[in-house]
Amino acid sequence: MHRDSRGGGGGGASKSEIMGGLSSLDRKRINDPLDKHLEKSSPSTSRVLKDKSSAVLATAAVPSTSAGIGGAAGKSHQRLDHRDTRSSSTLTTNKIKASDDESVTDSEESDVSGSDGDDTSWISWFCNLRGNEFFCEVDDEYIQDDFNLCGLSSQVPYYDYALDLILDVESSHSDMFTEEQNELVESAAEMLYGLIHVRYISTTKGMAAMLEKYKNFDFGRCPRVYCCGQPCLPVGQSDIPRSSTVKAYCAKCEDIYYPRSKYQGNIDGAYFGTTFPHLFLMTYGHLKPQKPAQGYVPRVFGFKLHRP
Repeated sequence: MHRDSRGGGGGGASKSEIMGGLSSLDRKRINDPLDKHLEKSSPSTSRVLKDKSSAVLATAAVPSTSAGIGGAAGKSHQRLDHRDTRSSSTLTTNKIKASDDESVTDSEESDVSGSDGDDTSWISWFCNLRGNEFFCEVDDEYIQDDFNLCGLSSQVPYYDYALDLILDVESSHSDMFTEEQNELVESAAEMLYGLIHVRYISTTKGMAAMLEKYKNFDFGRCPRVYCCGQPCLPVGQSDIPRSSTVKAYCAKCEDIYYPRSKYQGNIDGAYFGTTFPHLFLMTYGHLKPQKPAQGYVPRVFGFKLHRP
């Protein structure tokens, strides 16, 4: 009632002013004891703050009256800046040198890796080409024996140069050849290696090398459903070069198929011959599979077709 009567008078203060005054009084009452408590609990921090404030005031109050001192200070700053620029320049030069050293080491490593790649023989390079997975690597000793190469010199052009290329023998006449002649020597080397290969795979070492490839399914699998993925063997339809391409022989269904890879389908069948798969299965008789008992039966609406 007392507050209402005051508020009702014309000269009384408004409600917002009264509340603002009360809030300011309340804040002072709360903040004063908090400040006293903080001063008592942490006197060191208050002293540090006072010392800092006095030091700032002192530095602000003292003017720089001596020009000599200011010049010396400026020179010292210039020296420091000059030293900083020197140090930064030396750091950049060191970084450049380090990067140059790294590039040199990288180039040396690349040269080393290139030299390692150059150390591979022509035979291993040829057998690792795409499409040449059917070939095995022929031993150098077998190639160096003239008895094993009997009759091939009349079938292969550039025979001597091709043989030197296969055995990685540097020929003095190779620099005199043109690009076309070098290509002819390379193709002759591939032909000569194929004709040596067909003889080598008939030997004990050659069959052992082909056995490893057979176990790794390098010759592919039979595409016939009822053969259940039987591994195949390479075979040629003729022993005469450039007569037909190589085929895949399945010992289960005893039929031949085209290789799945188009690159392998371009290989000459004479480089494997007509004898190899059968001689291979005679040598390793335990690998010869049984014929499939089940076969495909054509039907129309469930009824077998009548064969006349």
